[in-house]
Amino acid sequence: MTGRFHGVGVGPGDPGLITLKAARLIAEADVVAYHAGIGKRSNARRIAADLIPESATEEQLTYPVTTGTTDHPGGYQGALADFYEESAARLAAHLDAGRDVVLLSEGDPLFYGSYMYMHDRLSGRYRTQIVPGVPAFGAAAAAVADPLARQTDVLTVLPGTLPEPELARRLADTDAAVIMKLGRTFPSVYRALEAAGRLEHAVYVERASMEEERRLPVSEVDPRTVPYFSLVLVNGDSRNGTRSRRRGETQPKDPTPAEPAAELLVVGLGPGPDRWLTSEVSTALSEVDHVVGYAPYLARVAQRPGLTRHTSGNTVELDRARHALDLALRGERVAVVSGGDAGVFGMATAVFEAAEDPRYRDVPVRVLPGVSAVQAVAARAGAPIGGDFAVMSLSDRLKPWEVIERRLRAVAEADMVLAVYNPASRTRTEQVAAARRILLEHRDPDTVTVLGRDIGREGESLTVTTLGELDPTAVDMRCLLIVGASGTRLSPTGRVWTPRWVRP
Repeated sequence: MTGRFHGVGVGPGDPGLITLKAARLIAEADVVAYHAGIGKRSNARRIAADLIPESATEEQLTYPVTTGTTDHPGGYQGALADFYEESAARLAAHLDAGRDVVLLSEGDPLFYGSYMYMHDRLSGRYRTQIVPGVPAFGAAAAAVADPLARQTDVLTVLPGTLPEPELARRLADTDAAVIMKLGRTFPSVYRALEAAGRLEHAVYVERASMEEERRLPVSEVDPRTVPYFSLVLVNGDSRNGTRSRRRGETQPKDPTPAEPAAELLVVGLGPGPDRWLTSEVSTALSEVDHVVGYAPYLARVAQRPGLTRHTSGNTVELDRARHALDLALRGERVAVVSGGDAGVFGMATAVFEAAEDPRYRDVPVRVLPGVSAVQAVAARAGAPIGGDFAVMSLSDRLKPWEVIERRLRAVAEADMVLAVYNPASRTRTEQVAAARRILLEHRDPDTVTVLGRDIGREGESLTVTTLGELDPTAVDMRCLLIVGASGTRLSPTGRVWTPRWVRP
């Protein structure tokens, strides 16, 4: 019979924080394994040293490299992949011989630990048990003796290895945060905290629960002294004054605003890449104090000091617009963001609809254009909208399907190029097939058709086909569809274009 494989968390450093179950398994183990860096002692073994029986065989799994520098042909990732395979083979040999193996893990085995790589390779072949351990941030919060999160606070755990703009954005969007994996990343973490407006209340904790434990404000830390065994805590209480503003909730306001109403900007971010963001919009975003929008669009706005983000869901456009108008009414500089062009199935119309309320009569609204999705897909394809064209949304959330059908027939009868937004979603799977059927009543099956997916973003694809061969199941919400007119052509080089002239 093969042995049992145990992933055992030994906590953050203080042996007194090892659980009773973990202590029992270590004391009964035939083999105790642990990871260590080259020329370094294993911290996990140090924590559990008094529990390891003399009869146990010890297996030290020494990392071949701890930074991104290596001469391995597969680079850093290749070196680690080989290491994990070799380590798994060493432990498997013991398990095949019927010996129980305990693999020690600092903190918790499944929380940024090396155990999980052995789990991936061995748990499907051997009986496996995982014993949780106290994570480092739990010990750090106890050391600081300040609540990390209360009631409905959102706690976000972030690796310091994230790109700095992404780290800043996530810090600005959450109530409380833990930032792990410091060491060499500390300078960029510091800048991200500063950009997110969270530096003042960020606490640095080094070697939590150990004798060498150290804690101090992040602003006082010498970046040259930061070890790997350190983290940063940002608690939710530090956001009491601005928490509801960040979540997109309207603050109570005085009947008479303290400041004159400010101009509300509604901006289009373009369909994806930063290079398609206009300089006018870029300048506007650098000057406002608040940005309001759907979460995926706000994610594209770089965080900076003094910027407050107000995130909301995808189907609450009017609530989002009212919140932005309320902020502007109080004199706050605000931009509502939209993907593509804000005036093409975007937030501009929702803002103007909400602004019809008499209480917003003093709020001026200005729309800044952006590159629309139809422009991006058309440019990738060639020039399919070089002549007359129509733009429609297949979403029936705000208009009846009967209206959509009537308009489809009108466009088809007019022999115009048709750009289709929102062609499908998880709950709308039949509309594309229905629209194709209606268009084929008036269009030749050989009509050139373009399907663009995620144009301008990673993994973009462009498919040129015909209306007759279009597969409706290949169309989803990330697509924009362009159905040509009778005059739309496909050049010998595969480019799609529609003449500006129309023959009688």
